[in-house]
Amino acid sequence: MIMSKIDKDELFQHLSGYLKAKGVELQEGSYTRRIQQGCNLMAETVNRSQSALQAAKTEVGKRLDQVRQVIHEKTAPTPPPANVQSDPPAGEAKTASPKPKAKKPAARSTKPAKRKSRA
Repeated sequence: MIMSKIDKDELFQHLSGYLKAKGVELQEGSYTRRIQQGCNLMAETVNRSQSALQAAKTEVGKRLDQVRQVIHEKTAPTPPPANVQSDPPAGEAKTASPKPKAKKPAARSTKPAKRKSRA
């Protein structure tokens, strides 16, 4: 949110109007000049703070984008290797792969099975 800049005498004018509505009128004098200087200092401080906060917000946004990019790069799935192909390149002869041999059935033992003894 961007706030508009506060003019030099704006705070003092608002304060004078507020006090006048409450029954206190600021007369010209040293006391009034000090209040006006304080209001001017406050307006300048607020204006500088706004610009500093906006710059900080922009910088934090940039750094956050960098962090997001690094996280994305570290956690993204790796692409499959580029050299894996399903068909051999043209010009190479296909070799037939040997067929797997059929397994022989396991021979049965001729020994009788052991019986569990009752106790």
